[in-house]
Amino acid sequence: MTAPSTFGLSTEARNLHWLLSNLVEEVPGVHSVTVVSSDGLMLLSSDPGHHEAKPAGPSDGPKGSSAHLATIVSGIGSLTVGAAKLMDGGGVKQTMVAMDEGSVFVMSISDGSLLGVHATPDCDMSVVAYHMALFVGRAGHVLTPELRSELRKSMESAL
Repeated sequence: MTAPSTFGLSTEARNLHWLLSNLVEEVPGVHSVTVVSSDGLMLLSSDPGHHEAKPAGPSDGPKGSSAHLATIVSGIGSLTVGAAKLMDGGGVKQTMVAMDEGSVFVMSISDGSLLGVHATPDCDMSVVAYHMALFVGRAGHVLTPELRSELRKSMESAL
């Protein structure tokens, strides 16, 4: 398996890859980031070369796999949307799961896609949420059906 190359991608797709990589590099405590489509497919990942499960190291994402993070994000998204419907709570904007050894954040993107972040347990949650909101604000208007299709194809070709 190889990582999807940004060579040959549209400017919008390359910009989203850059924004995602920046989120991991610039926000202290962030291990990995993924964008999942409304139907649960991974569109972007901060570590696209790590599709295979491996023993987790101290700085690896869940089991070291971006595919695992995408699955978790999709599941959390579905669960919270269902809960919001049952409780007449309206749309879900953000979900945060704090664990002994890490945190998972899920934020809705305007098109139904989800942004997911796996971070350390001692991360500054407000800083992570702020940078996620910046990403969503920048990505939401460019994540068109055409761009989602392009991103999906680039992830599939990496497998």
